[in-house]
Amino acid sequence: MEIILFEVALTFYFAATIVSLLELSKGTRTTSRIMLGLTAIGFFIHTLNIITRYIVSGHIPITNMHEATSFFAWSIVLIFFFLEYRYRPGLLGSFVMPGVFVLMLFSSLLPRKVEPLSPMLRSYWLGIHTSLAFIGDAAFAMACGIGIMYLIQEHHLKSKKLGGLFRRLPSLQTLDEMNYKLITIGWPLLTLAIITGALWAESTLGSYWRWDPKEVWSLITWLIYASVLHLRLRAGWSGKRAAILSVIGFCVVLFTFFGVNFLLKGFHTF
Repeated sequence: MEIILFEVALTFYFAATIVSLLELSKGTRTTSRIMLGLTAIGFFIHTLNIITRYIVSGHIPITNMHEATSFFAWSIVLIFFFLEYRYRPGLLGSFVMPGVFVLMLFSSLLPRKVEPLSPMLRSYWLGIHTSLAFIGDAAFAMACGIGIMYLIQEHHLKSKKLGGLFRRLPSLQTLDEMNYKLITIGWPLLTLAIITGALWAESTLGSYWRWDPKEVWSLITWLIYASVLHLRLRAGWSGKRAAILSVIGFCVVLFTFFGVNFLLKGFHTF
């Protein structure tokens, strides 16, 4: 059942992606509503998929790359709807849904077998630590998308191309505000994820920090976004600089999420 739910959610996300790209080229209120409707249905079915897999496995489905990538995509859509409710930014779906679909497509290619938990993962810290980490990373993903929107909007403004896409994108001030808001959400969540991960490691392995590759790159990610916040607050690095840093920071997030698992060996399997 959970496999069927996953495939249906993937299908709706694909449809939402197609409509979002059409909206980018020539959007109307109708295409925007269709895209949001398709995404909402996909998100609802995706949520049922996660719940069903939880019931089947007996734990939060986030312990292998298929589950983790799926949950990451789900978290991004969750933050997307938060922004839609809070700011109603035009064309945001056009910069988010293609990435969500790619994550879900990649997840669909990975082994989906439900494996029993290893003794090390049998802890209440599993759900707390991983949920904090993935929702924090989802906020950084959205900050990256907002940063790209900012750079495009600024380019149109400097080139004095003030029609079409320029008029449908949010203002630079709104984009900068959203970028800052997302990082102030993501960084504390990442901080708590690192702290809970350390507490979990101490209770299981007897050591708070083992210099596992995932731990090291999570710390690097934390330092990058801490620097972004510091530069914004102390050096006034807002606008274009903040947008570029958001994109660079998320590239590090992606390496921490995927690259470490495939290129480096450690305790983490997700």
